[in-house]
Amino acid sequence: MSFEHPNSKGQNIRDVERAIMARPAEHDSPNLDLDRMGMMLDLLGHPEHSFRVIHVTGTNGKGSTARMAEALVRAYGLRTGLYTSPHLERINERIAIDGQELSDEDFVDLYQQIEDFIAMVDDRFAQQGRAPMSFFEVLTAMAVWAFADAPVDVAIVEVGMGGRWDATNVLDGDAAIIGPVDMDHMQWLGDTVEQIAGEKAGIIKPKSTVIVGAQPHEEAVMPIIEQAVREQGAPALLRDGNELEVVSRMPAVGGQVATLRTPQGLYKDVPIDKFGEHQAHNALAALAAAETVVPVNGALDQDLVAEALSQVRIPGRIEQVRTSPTIIIDGGHNLNAAQSLRSAIEENYDFKQLVGVISMMA
Repeated sequence: MSFEHPNSKGQNIRDVERAIMARPAEHDSPNLDLDRMGMMLDLLGHPEHSFRVIHVTGTNGKGSTARMAEALVRAYGLRTGLYTSPHLERINERIAIDGQELSDEDFVDLYQQIEDFIAMVDDRFAQQGRAPMSFFEVLTAMAVWAFADAPVDVAIVEVGMGGRWDATNVLDGDAAIIGPVDMDHMQWLGDTVEQIAGEKAGIIKPKSTVIVGAQPHEEAVMPIIEQAVREQGAPALLRDGNELEVVSRMPAVGGQVATLRTPQGLYKDVPIDKFGEHQAHNALAALAAAETVVPVNGALDQDLVAEALSQVRIPGRIEQVRTSPTIIIDGGHNLNAAQSLRSAIEENYDFKQLVGVISMMA
C-alpha cells in the first residue's frame, strides 16, 4: 500500500488542503489503531508533553464545550490551543492559537514543517502493507506541533469520533470531558449505547479529572464510565447532577443567564452567549475543566468567568444568521441534537410559522 506525497513548497492553502483531504478517512482505515500517531510523535520528539490538555468527547456538544473551555482558560492569561472538527468553511478553523485560527500562510508553513515526517510514517507503514496516515491523523499531528511550537500552556482538543481509537487519544487529558452519549456513528462505534460509551470512555487516563455531562442514558452509560475511572485510577470523577449542577437558568437577550455549581464554588448569574438548556450544561463542564488546568486554588474569578462565557461564538450551533425573516442554522445530526434544537427554539422564539430546511448525506 503506497501513497503519493505531493511537495507543498510554493503551493497555496487550497493545494495543501487538497493534499490533506485526499488521504483516507479515519474511519475507513483497515488498521484502526494509534500506531501511526505514535510513530509521528516519536519522530517529532513528543511535543504533546509540553502543554496541559483538556480532552473533549461525547455524541453532542463537543465543539461548544471545547470553545467555552478555551475561552475560560484564555481569560486567565494562559496561552491556548484549540483543535476542533469538522470545519464549516475553511480548514484553518480546526487549529487556533489564543482564539485565532491559523492564517493561510501559517497553515501552509505548518504543513511544510511536518510533511517529511508524514512521508516517513507512510513509507514505514507501506512496507508493512498497512494504511498511510489518514487526513484526520495529519491534521491532529499538525495541531500538536503548532501548539508545542507556539508554545501554548493548555490545549483544548475535541475528539473527532469516538475516543479510544481516535487520533487525538495519543494525548493524556488533565481533564477528560465526556458529554452526552447517544446513538451516532453506529457503523464504527457500536450498535448499543453501552458500546458507544465504552469507546468514549477510552479517553480517560490515569491523571485525568473526569467530567461527565448530563446523560440521556445515565443508567446504561454511567457504570461503564465509572469502571473506566477505576481501571485507570483517575483522581476525580465529577458528574453533572451530582458534584456539578446547573442550579438555575433563565433565557436572556442573545442567550441565557445561569447559576452553576462546582466542587470549587458557586458561580451566580453567569451570562452564556448561547441559547438552550444543553448549552448551560456544556458551560458547566467547561467550567469544571478550566478549574482543573488553571493554576489557582478554589473557584475561578466570577467576573472573568462571566466575561469569557458571554463572548463565546460557536458557528453552526443554533446560530441566527439573519433577521426578517429569522434564519437559524444548526449542525445537529442525531436525535439528541434535534431535541435540544427544538427545545431551544421553543424556549427562545415565538414563531407563528416555522420552515425547516434539512440536508443530509444519507
